[in-house]
Amino acid sequence: MAERKITVESEVGLHARPAATFVQTATKAAMDVTIAKMGGTGAPVNAKSILSVLALDVRHGDTIIITADGEGADAVLDQLAAIASAT
Repeated sequence: MAERKITVESEVGLHARPAATFVQTATKAAMDVTIAKMGGTGAPVNAKSILSVLALDVRHGDTIIITADGEGADAVLDQLAAIASAT
């Protein structure tokens, strides 16, 4: 299982447009992709669900952990990390 720990740099966090872009990218992946917020409940949620991602309430400066398991997981995680760390 591949994993990335990222500090969210977007001023709005993972809300609205950044969240939609994140979920759209995760949805294109053939494998399961999860996201968890450090310091939150810690329970990972489905990164392909816009409602689940928005419910995490990820804000600027928060740290998230994204995981994926399967062929191409590293490439997917690199794309998702780029979205989350974009300013």
